[in-house]
Formats: sequence, structure tokens, C-alpha cells
Amino acid sequence: MENIILEQLAQRRSVRAFVPQDIRPEHRAAILQAAADAPTAGCQQLYTILEITAPALKAQLADSCDHQPFIAKAPLVLLFCADAQKWYDLYRLAGCAPRLPGEGDLLLAVDDALIAAQNAVTAAWSLGIGSCYIGDIMEQAELHRTLLQLPEYVFPAALLVFGYPAPQQCARPKPQRCAQELIVQQNRYHRLTPEELRGLTESRAGEDFTAWTQAFCARKYNSAFAREMTRSVRRYLENYRHGEEETENL
Repeated sequence: MENIILEQLAQRRSVRAFVPQDIRPEHRAAILQAAADAPTAGCQQLYTILEITAPALKAQLADSCDHQPFIAKAPLVLLFCADAQKWYDLYRLAGCAPRLPGEGDLLLAVDDALIAAQNAVTAAWSLGIGSCYIGDIMEQAELHRTLLQLPEYVFPAALLVFGYPAPQQCARPKPQRCAQELIVQQNRYHRLTPEELRGLTESRAGEDFTAWTQAFCARKYNSAFAREMTRSVRRYLENYRHGEEETENL
């Protein structure tokens, strides 16, 4: 079945090197509009998009987000924030006496923010613009909250960099994804069997399953940045827990 959207979704890959060219204004506008057109809970758009344009700020984020220089060189940098603050402020403005935002509100806002972000990524690729998610923005809660002036109920869900891909990025193959039978289940969840678990890494580990998996675990799951991300997210959650406690007492 020929379908240009499905083809582009299959071809899209992360891009970390860009040609030194500004994003065309009409392309920037289309990317942001696509984000705004994304599905959203109750049509609330529980996110705020921060466009990072100041070179000094981009350089700071390149350093604080696990020392990745390409962030500072990206022509377009967008931070998708899960925003439970603005509707809470709106309710207070209207005299609603709202409860404090809780953890459920945070997760709903994160959903909204990431759906909008993926719309932006998909739109960008259709325009010949590459992108890369920077999950490290969730680290260093104290620094990023101060640096970006994030209020209590705003969480930095995803940092995205955009640019026209450098030639080598276009030639780089997309990493192979898992077979569908390993990620699609019917009706109820079941834990993967040992054989199925091995299939998760088959395309990358080959026959060296144990050594590859141990190295990957050390580099990703047990890494210092993963531990810092957990600590940092826990700090962000502290504000939202007050809302959960208030809800339980209603």
C-alpha cells in the first residue's frame, strides 16, 4: 500500500548534525502549527512550547543536557513543557477555588506535550527537516527550573532540536525496530518469556546477547545520568504530590 505519510514515518530517524542554514520562516510556522493541531485532553493544550533562541541559553542547555554540543548548533530548539500551571491560574482568575494540581494532572499534561512534540517532529520530517529528542532536559531539576524560569506546575517534558540534515545524516540507516509481535499484545498484558526478551535486542546484540545487554544496561539504565533523571523527576513531583494529598482529603 502506497502512502506518503506511512513512508515518512517509517523513514524518519534522529538527526544530530545540521547544515548551517536557518529554518525557513514558513517551515517554522508549519512545525508550530502542526504541534498546536495535535490531539489534546479536553482541548486544553496542557503544554507550553518554549522556543530557545538566545545563543547563550542554547549553549547552557547543550552543556547541562549531558554535554551535547549539537544542541547549541541547531537552527531551531523547542522545549515542550507539560503545563498544569496556566489552567490552575485561569480557574483562580475565574473564582473557581481549584484544588492544587496533582500527579494525575502532570501525567495528562506530559501526554499532551509529547503528542504535540511528535506532531512537530512528523511535520518537520515532511518538510525535509530533521530532529532529535533530548530527554536529558528532565535532569538537573534545580538548574533547569531556574534557567528557564519554570513555575511550580510546569515540567520540561521534551527538548527538541531541528535543522536541515547534513549529508551524512541522510545516508545513515535508521536503527531497526523490534518485531511487532514483541510490542503488540491482545487484550491483556503478559510478561515476555526469556526467548521473547532476547528478541528485543536481536538486531543489535546478535549472538552476543549477554555481553551486549550487560554493556547496554551499564551505559543506559544503571548510568549516572539515569540516576540523576530519577532524582530530578522526583524533585519536580514534590509540588504535584500536594495536589494528590488534597484530592484524597476531599
